[in-house]
Order: sequence, then structure tokens, then C-alpha cells
Amino acid sequence: MYKREIELSGHIIDSLTLPKTMDIIMDKGGDFDILEFDIGKRKSDTSKAKIMVSAESPDILNSILDELNFIGVSISEIEEVNLVPSPKDQVAPEGFYSTSHHVTHIYYKEEWILVDEIEMDCLIVIDEENKTARCKPIADIKKGDLIVVGREGVKITPPQRSRGKQGVFEFMNSEVSSEKPMMSIINDVATEIKNVKAKGGKIALVGGPAIVHTGSAGIVAQLVKDGIIDVIFAGNALATHDIECDQFGTSLGVNVKTGEVVAHGHTHHMRAINRINRSGSIREAVEDGTLKSGIMYECIKNDVPFVLAGSIRDDGPLPDVITDTVESQKLMRKYAQEVDMVIMISTMLHSIATGNLLPSRVKSICVDINPSTVTKLADRGSAQVVGIVTDVGAFLPVLYDALQEE
Repeated sequence: MYKREIELSGHIIDSLTLPKTMDIIMDKGGDFDILEFDIGKRKSDTSKAKIMVSAESPDILNSILDELNFIGVSISEIEEVNLVPSPKDQVAPEGFYSTSHHVTHIYYKEEWILVDEIEMDCLIVIDEENKTARCKPIADIKKGDLIVVGREGVKITPPQRSRGKQGVFEFMNSEVSSEKPMMSIINDVATEIKNVKAKGGKIALVGGPAIVHTGSAGIVAQLVKDGIIDVIFAGNALATHDIECDQFGTSLGVNVKTGEVVAHGHTHHMRAINRINRSGSIREAVEDGTLKSGIMYECIKNDVPFVLAGSIRDDGPLPDVITDTVESQKLMRKYAQEVDMVIMISTMLHSIATGNLLPSRVKSICVDINPSTVTKLADRGSAQVVGIVTDVGAFLPVLYDALQEE
């Protein structure tokens, strides 16, 4: 039998880290013996465990250790990270360590070093001169970059579930259901938004066109104006229909106030794009008086940055849309590291993309009428996202009212 000693520490019972560890070992054909187990007795106490993991082959043992690493389990014997230079641009050495989105440290030259700009599915690159480590997506790897290979000397710390009061953003509290107490959850979200802003934190909104379709664009515009939203991630559709609403009072040709279908309204979004093209950009359309209201208008007037990432389906697109997806990723990645909270509203693709870029420390909620949007976020690893299954047209007005309460 091949063996390796592992260690668990923290709220390993409340966070289910201990039972998950046992499940992983047994599911993958391994065995274990508990060597030490110290259980915390008070709510503030942590627990510790040492476990000997065994398997019939080194491949099975390595497979077990790889999966355990991603739930925060560490190997007892501390060894320095193994570094191998990249053979060429955008190519990593075989066996490179692929990151999670949890807080990560590496053991390098007898020190634990925090990995900066942590993000899932990236690589860890070492700067020997400055003795620092940071995440890099594979597209940004340069020939000669020193890259961490294997799992030795890597320690990750997932968010842990404490024994205290369970708030709406408590880790692992993101079960998807349309039967949650909605008012209570929205009030908790509003309270957390106020707390983030009171501490000088930043909030990102990831939005889809349903915000406009449901007549809620004015609420989001007001949130931008009030300084609640600090950056917006969206696609061509949100901006286009927001501008269509300003220009024609419609969204997809439907009057947003009366719900009536307007004759030839299906052409309005293209006419809106054409008017912005005539001005040159969204900013220029605001400056020359073409665009007078809406989400994009308030972003320009209040210097709130936005990233409009394009897709193959886009009409137009608007001149501000970034059609190079790699460039979109780079800009979204920059803002993702700066925010403290993200609100994802009615956009499956942009929500999943943003979830992949976020560190797990960022409080996140996903509001969608479709439960599968939230489920897919969790399946992709963004387990810290709180799911709210409801119509955005019902959610945003209630959230706004809750934010106005003292």
C-alpha cells in the first residue's frame, strides 16, 4: 500500500470538510486511518485532524490527494513547490498545478507566500526576484515563466462555515429553490450591500437584457446614480435594449410601460444601434444629447466603468462592445479582483463567466427565473454564490425599497 499523511484544520465538521474527505478517499478506492482528532468545543473553536491515506497504487493515491487539495486538505510533510519554466508562450509544463478560486499559499524558500489575483483554472507563476506568486491564465503565459508543477508546497483555504448565525451569504448556503423566504433574503442582501458600501467596498452588477424587458432598467440606472453599483459586466443586448428604451420607450419592440407591442417595434433596437454608431460611441451619444437616460447614460454621467463582452449572436454590435473575447476576459478579470460583492441578474452566460473569474471571498448572488442558471454556476465551482430563483422584475423593486430603509 502507498501512504501519505494529510491534515485538516478549521471548522472541518460544520463545513463538512471531514466527511467530504472520507467520501473522496473511499469513492476513489483508497483507505484511511485517523491518527489524531481534536474537536473544538466552543463555537469559536476550530478542529484539527491527521489522517493516513493509503491506496494500492501511486496513481490512485495521487488522484485522491489531488481532489483533497481542492477542499483545503493539506499534506503533512511540507515540501517546497516544484517550479518548471514554460517551454514557449501560452504553453505550460506537463503536470502544472491548476488553481481553484480559494485563497492559496505556496511554500517557497522556507516561506508561505500568498498567491495574488487568485482565480480558478489558472496557473501559479513565481517571480523569483521579488519572491511573489500570482495567478496567470494560460493565454498570458510567456516562455520562461516559472510555473508551479504538482501539488507539493501548495495550500488552499476555502471559506468555512462557522457555528454562528447562518446569514444569506454563509458558505455552502446556496441551495437553489424558488420556495425560499424571499423578503427575508432580499432584506439580508440589502443589509450586506449597505455593509459593503459603508466599508468603502465595491459592487459589480452582471446584467442581462431581461432587466430592460421587465421595466427595471430605471432601478438599475438609479443604483448606478446612487453610487451602489461600481462596475457593470454585460453583453451587447443589455446596452442595446437599454438605449432602445431611452430612444423609443420599447424593449424588443414592446412598450415597457404598457406591455403593448408597437408597430414595427422589432426594428427599434437596430435603429438605436444606428444612432449610437452615428454619434461614435455611447459616451459621445451622451455628450451630443442623443442618449438622455438609462443604465448606460448613468454609467457615463457617473464615471462607472462597464465591460460589454460580445458574442456571435450580436446585432450591430454597439461600438463599445468588445468583440475579442480574450480582451473582454482581461478587462473583466481586472475588475473582478477589485470588487467585494457581485450581483448577477438574468444572464446565464455572463454569470457563469464572471463566476469563473471571481475569488471565492467575493460575496455573490445570482437572481434568475431559471434554476439551472444557479445550478450551473455551482457545477462550475462557484459554490459560494447564493441563488435566488425569481423574476427580476419582482426582485429589483423590492431590493431598491429595502436599500432606502434606514
